[in-house]
Order: sequence, then C-alpha cells, then structure tokens
Amino acid sequence: MKDELLRYLHEGRAALLWKLDGLGEYDIRRPLVPTGTSLLGLVKHTASVEAGYLGDCFGRPFAEPLPWMLPEAEDNADMWATADESRESIVRLYHRVWAHSDATVAALPIDAPGVVPWWSAPRRNVTLHQILVHVIAETHRHAGHADIVRELIDGEVGVRPENSNLPPGDAAWWLAYRARVESAARAAPDSPAAPIRE
Repeated sequence: MKDELLRYLHEGRAALLWKLDGLGEYDIRRPLVPTGTSLLGLVKHTASVEAGYLGDCFGRPFAEPLPWMLPEAEDNADMWATADESRESIVRLYHRVWAHSDATVAALPIDAPGVVPWWSAPRRNVTLHQILVHVIAETHRHAGHADIVRELIDGEVGVRPENSNLPPGDAAWWLAYRARVESAARAAPDSPAAPIRE
C-alpha cells in the first residue's frame, strides 16, 4: 500500500515541478490571479506543507528552518518567492523535503500514529495512511493550480511531458471548442448573457 501511495505522491510532485520548465524568472514568480498565485510560490508552499505533515506530525521534524511557516511570519509568506529566493534554492528545498518525507514513510508502518497540532482536537490524531492521502490530495490540487497558471502564461498544458491527458486538437480545434463552451454558457438558463425568452 505504501508503494502505491508514494507513486501517486511522486507523480504529483513531478507534475508540479514540470510547470516551471522553460520559463524565465519573472514568469515563474508573477501573480496571475487576484489571490497572487504563482508557480514558484506553489512549489514553495507545497514543499513547506509536506515538510510539516510528513515531518513534525510524526515526531520527525524537517531539519531546516522554514521561517515563512513560523507563527510570526506574515500571512501567505509561504505562497510567493521573494526576489532573493532563487528558483534553484526552492526546487532544491522541495527535493530535500521529498527525501525526508520518503524516509518517514519508509521508517514507519502505514498505521503509525501522528498528531496534526494545527487541526481541531477531534481530528488531530491521525495515521500515516491518512496523512499520506492528505498530502497526495494537497500536492495534486496545487499541481492543478499550476497547470492553470502555466496555461495563462504561455498556453502550455498537460499532466506530464509524455502524456498531456488532453485531446490532440490543434489551435483551430481548441478555438472552436472554447467557442462551443462559451456558447453553452451564454445559453444556460439564468445566464446574464442568455437571450431573453418571451
């Protein structure tokens, strides 16, 4: 069971990092939505979250300080990269977190007890299995965010380099597809763009 869960976690990690490939420093850092989400910020956040869940929660704290995760850190400090935080330093951090997390999974039985101190009292007592599922969901969720952000930057999409998991349409096909989706949205009942029906 652990091997299967780790495979899903490894796939999510790889998908998230892949979204940085081929982009310059500005593009991996720039906020593309009103909440400020950026590609490098997603990597920094996901690394930090994984370090906590698969480290601290099982009495195996990640050895490096993560100042942006301290209680006194400013809100959302883990969600963006400062100008002096390089792509390389954040990616290397994520790789070190992976090694630490994978070592935790290898060292403990799947039903090992843990405690998530930032969860409410009724929920905070957990197992390694529960937290692995949680971290997989979190990682894939943020890989999905990264996919949308990357599409907004340069139109590149897909789940991994060898399999985009998308129909093989060319630019004209995608334009026509998008137009159909837009037309259906406008025609939906109660759509502000729907034609008035008498």
